[in-house]
This record gives sequence, structure tokens and C-alpha cells, in this order.
Amino acid sequence: MKTRAITGFFFIIVMLASVLINGYVFGVFYLLLSGLALLEFYRLVKKAGINPDVMTGVLNGAFIYVVFALISVDGDYHKLIFLLPITLSFISIQELFKKNNAPFTNIAYTYMGIIFTIIPFTFFYALAYLNGPAANLHYPMAFLLMLWANDTGAYLVGSKLGRTKLFERHSPKKTWEGLIGGIIITALAAYIISIYFTELSVTQWIWIGVLISCFGTVGDLIESMFKRSIDVKDSGGILPGHGGLLDRFDGLLLAAPVVYAYLYFITNA
Repeated sequence: MKTRAITGFFFIIVMLASVLINGYVFGVFYLLLSGLALLEFYRLVKKAGINPDVMTGVLNGAFIYVVFALISVDGDYHKLIFLLPITLSFISIQELFKKNNAPFTNIAYTYMGIIFTIIPFTFFYALAYLNGPAANLHYPMAFLLMLWANDTGAYLVGSKLGRTKLFERHSPKKTWEGLIGGIIITALAAYIISIYFTELSVTQWIWIGVLISCFGTVGDLIESMFKRSIDVKDSGGILPGHGGLLDRFDGLLLAAPVVYAYLYFITNA
């Protein structure tokens, strides 16, 4: 418990620092984080006897992140998108030169790793540039605060009052009571955030909190389903007492793209 608490404290400090310093640090930090998460994904599927194209996958993942990061800052970079079909095709081409019995399984998991890890972090980074080329780090910071509020609320309420299983087949400890507690605590956090971050109304912040709670929980369940499918408990040991990066960011995987879409449409309405 002590190790978990110490790790959690420094983890929060580093995460907050990444969105407090400036846009460049923010971008580079999450590029590295998404790359490490992709490597973790590939390491896990290798345990199941699958051989993804790690180097090609990581290079493509980094390129996708950088391309969309540049487009978020300056739309003139949109032409770089047309390079992606060329770089992504090397994942399939590479399998032509390998001797294995399941080439398309390897190809599928190589692409899946990029979709599962890189794309969500790309949307999370883009939150800072919804309103133009000048970074507004209030959105990603608020996202993280509400994500942590949801995790904390769901854990506290679920451990004390949890009775009704939410999705026992994939996550035996999750309960409906925990989900509802997470939503309430996150809504409260959203209300407090609305006092200091006035870009949105209190109602809009609360709706974002509800989206983070619901889709963050679904992302957690999907990551649990993934781990069970390859028979592992933790995605890694990079964070002592907390497991791996996928364990810590499972709530971001679905929530970040959904929140980005919501914010994009309400801020451009």
C-alpha cells in the first residue's frame, strides 16, 4: 500500500506538470507515453504467441501522433495525412518476407495496437488545440482531474456500498453502485472546475464529466477483457503498485476521443 501511495503521488505530480509547463512539453510527454503504451501492448500480445511488427508499428504510431499533432496546431499540415497510407502499408508488406503461419493475425494486432493506444492519446493531445493554434491546457487538465475523480469515486463508493456487479465476466470488482458513485463525484469535480475554467458553462463541464465516467468505465472494461483474453493480471510493472501504463490509462482510451468529439461540436456550433 505504501509503494502504491508513493507511486500514485509522483504519478499525479508528473501528469499535472506535463499540462502545466507549456504546449511543447505536453506534446512530447504524451508522444513518449503513447509510444511506451504501444510497446506495452505489443509485449502483452507476444505472451499470447502473436508476433506483431513492433518496430514498424511503433514508427507508424509515432508518425500518426506527430502528423495529427501538427495538424491540431496548424491546419496547413493536413497534406501529411496522405503519407499515412504509404507508411501504414509497410506493416502488411513486411509480412511477405516472414515465414509464419498467421501473417494476418500479426498484421491485425500491429494495427490494433496503434488504434488502441496511439489514437486515444492523439485525441487527448488535440484537446489543447480545439480553439486554435495557441495551446489551451485547461481542457486536458480538466479531463485528467475528472478521470481521477471518477476512479476515486467509483473505488470509494464501490468498496463501501457495492453490491450489484456491473460486468462480472470481465471485471468482478466493478459494481453499479461504484459506477453511479463515480459519476456523482466526477460531476462534483466538474462543477468545481467550472468555477476556475470558464471556457464552458457548468452544464457543459458536467456533461463532459458524465461522458468521462461512462466511457472511461467502458474503456476500463475493454482493457480488462483484453488482459483476460491473453491471461495476464497487470499490463506491466512500470508503475510499482499500479501495474502498467494501459492499467493507468484504460479510462482514457475511449473517453478522450468521445470528449474531443463533444467539445469539437459544442465549441464550433
